[in-house]
Amino acid sequence: MTSLWLDRTDTFTGDEFSQGEAYDTVVVGAGLTGLVTALLLARSGQNVLVLEARSPGAVATGNTTAKVTLLQGTVLSGLRRQYSAKIVDAYVAANREGQAWLLRYLETRRVPFQKRDAYTYATTPKGTEKLREELAVALAAGLEVDFVRDAGLPFPVHGSLRLGGQAQINPMDVLLALAEDVRSHGGTIVSGVRVQNVSGTNPAKVETDHGTVHANEVVLATGTPILNRGLYFAKLKPNRSYAAALELSGDAVPPDGMYLSVEQPVRSLRDYPADGRRLLLVGGNGHPVGKARSEQAHLDEVLAWAASHFPDATVTHTWSAQDYQATNLMPFFGKLPRGRGRIYFATGYNKWGMTNAVAASLGIAADILGGQLPWANTIHRRVTSPPGAASAVALNADVAATLAKDWGQAGLKKLPAESSTPPAEGTGALALRGRKPVATSTVNGTTCTLSAVCTHLGGVLHWNDNEKSWDCPLHGSRFSHEGKVLEGPATHDLPAAE
Repeated sequence: MTSLWLDRTDTFTGDEFSQGEAYDTVVVGAGLTGLVTALLLARSGQNVLVLEARSPGAVATGNTTAKVTLLQGTVLSGLRRQYSAKIVDAYVAANREGQAWLLRYLETRRVPFQKRDAYTYATTPKGTEKLREELAVALAAGLEVDFVRDAGLPFPVHGSLRLGGQAQINPMDVLLALAEDVRSHGGTIVSGVRVQNVSGTNPAKVETDHGTVHANEVVLATGTPILNRGLYFAKLKPNRSYAAALELSGDAVPPDGMYLSVEQPVRSLRDYPADGRRLLLVGGNGHPVGKARSEQAHLDEVLAWAASHFPDATVTHTWSAQDYQATNLMPFFGKLPRGRGRIYFATGYNKWGMTNAVAASLGIAADILGGQLPWANTIHRRVTSPPGAASAVALNADVAATLAKDWGQAGLKKLPAESSTPPAEGTGALALRGRKPVATSTVNGTTCTLSAVCTHLGGVLHWNDNEKSWDCPLHGSRFSHEGKVLEGPATHDLPAAE
């Protein structure tokens, strides 16, 4: 599966990696967070290196629905149930500044984007109650949101919230512009080099699978932190969701706004003008990573829903994405604990990375360069709420239960030393070789037998029948069918089964 955004010919060519070099700042990850941070630092005169394990946008940014909006479903009411109005106001201020910076940048660089009204809609009376709660919090936080009965959708709704003047982007257009700008200010961007460890020494030592470099500061812009310091892997809920691009039939056109439902399963809609066409993007059906009975079934459900409301539409692309929700609902960014003040990180955007990523970048760059952002100080000083702490406890109890169940499951058949019949094309299977779980799959005619144990903290992997990958149900690490790391917090590939 390739997203609409990643299906392009003007791909990125990385710079050469120079082992042993020293930099002012090394940024790990070339998504929106990493490249905005790198640009802000390079503009200040710093010597910046960006290290990307795959290619820019390969993970979250290149697979998003790319809505740049301050109306974010029911996020604000969820935050207000845990925090004071001051902290909710700070969250809105951060996102407002992130949105404003990004749209100014796109206008200056002449990168196309589209202005759209954003809608959060309800299809049930209970959903309307959630809208009323979100409306009250949004108005109190200074957002000019109104309640409307007609959202312009081709199916009935009980009501919706509308916020005008929001935006949508092609995220890869943005990343390529940022990458060019970073280089124009003397920065270096290297693809295909995976960072595996960072020391907090002075200077910091950045260890990769291609050698070591040094830096005064290091920024982890990796979706979920690849270092275990601070135990953020235990404070995040990794989720996958699904999206499809559709070309409508005849004279049909997509609805005019950007939409998100309050009911589960979530339904997301927006349009995209491309080559004289207006494609419709539909998404939703999220679930915890590695815990779906069938990921393909989740995508099929999204496609069936789209077909029921937009008959005769043709699917042009399908893809999935991974997002991380903080157990206390507020994104984390700033200095990483036990990093001696030299390692920074950002995570937990909870599906709203287009504004939160830029806000986090602004906050990190201010910390490194000696600036002050009042909203960042407020968010940094928040106190974890009792509901957030309880959510973290419940999450980690579930992780422990999953670990015990998967390692103790009796359903795994014993595998002889020399494996017999390989799995059918496009499928994967778990078995025991001795007392060790092994993962065997057949993809594109090639059968691979690997350790089925995640290289992060030892979770037993799950076969993803949609992405043809091995996914960890503990903390969301993912590996290709050949064992290559796709997403962290794992930093090492799966070894071949012994």
